Amino acid sequence: MRLILAPLAEFTDAPFRLMCAEGGADMAYTEMVSAAALAHGSSPTRHLLETLPGEAPLGCQLFGGDAADMARATAEIEKIKDRFVELNLNAGCPMPRIIKSGAGARLVEDPKLTYELLVAMKENTSLPVTLKTRLGPHRGDNRIFELADAAKSAGAAGLIVHARYTSQMHGGPLNLETLAEVVERMDIPVVGNGSVKTKADVDAMAKTGVAAVMIGRAALPDPAIFMKLKGVDAPPPWGERHPCLVHLDRILAFRRMLEEKFPDDHVPGEDAFVGIKMHTHLFRYFNGIPGAAKLRKQLNSIRTLAEARAAIAPFVR
Repeated sequence: MRLILAPLAEFTDAPFRLMCAEGGADMAYTEMVSAAALAHGSSPTRHLLETLPGEAPLGCQLFGGDAADMARATAEIEKIKDRFVELNLNAGCPMPRIIKSGAGARLVEDPKLTYELLVAMKENTSLPVTLKTRLGPHRGDNRIFELADAAKSAGAAGLIVHARYTSQMHGGPLNLETLAEVVERMDIPVVGNGSVKTKADVDAMAKTGVAAVMIGRAALPDPAIFMKLKGVDAPPPWGERHPCLVHLDRILAFRRMLEEKFPDDHVPGEDAFVGIKMHTHLFRYFNGIPGAAKLRKQLNSIRTLAEARAAIAPFVR
């Protein structure tokens, strides 16, 4: 079964995607990229599209609720299409700020607009276009079959289904029965998504007939989880080095690349870049060990690279 790294806002940047590729991911996605911001030339948004050598095959995920913005953003992606194997529309993010903007899971309630956005993407790229969505707004209001029909009518090459409702956010039971019904009805590949953490979870989702299984938050503390879920008995891909140190090196290398490639853009210095990036990542590598809560508090307030290295030093010797 193919295992794919899910698009996770603020997490699935190039350094982390590279970690997951080395950890066994067969494919990955960018963070959610704002179609409106990309269409209007936002430099930080462009930086989300950058890649590092060695990454797994990569899909780009856009979010937005305006067809004109989606068309312009897709045209920008087309200029760098060689980086990607797929262009995906997010119609499933349940975060309130995304929904209020008319994007993400707001589209679950509007199959017609979802269709229009997919068509706008299809008309402006030669990449395969796919849809990532949920079962519906809440239990008793299944929209997934309308959404699946909209995707098929728009010419989508595939469908990614988080087997929960918007109201469930990221918790609660999955509805694998409905996911299996979607798979049975569709003649395009369907990927399953939703709280896959163990080999048993992978096996349960695989029984629905999905073409691949998507791994999200379970990868954050363990980028090598893909190897484990495949039953690969191999040493850690980073040898004896602690993965958080490898990750930190990758973040710094990525920052240098951005600085060299975009000399006219504002790229934060090393201290600020680490402060922005690593307080969301570093502590996760130490979940469950003595002192983890104290470390998390420290990392939430780090301001310099030296502070970050000093905070983790006692845990990586």
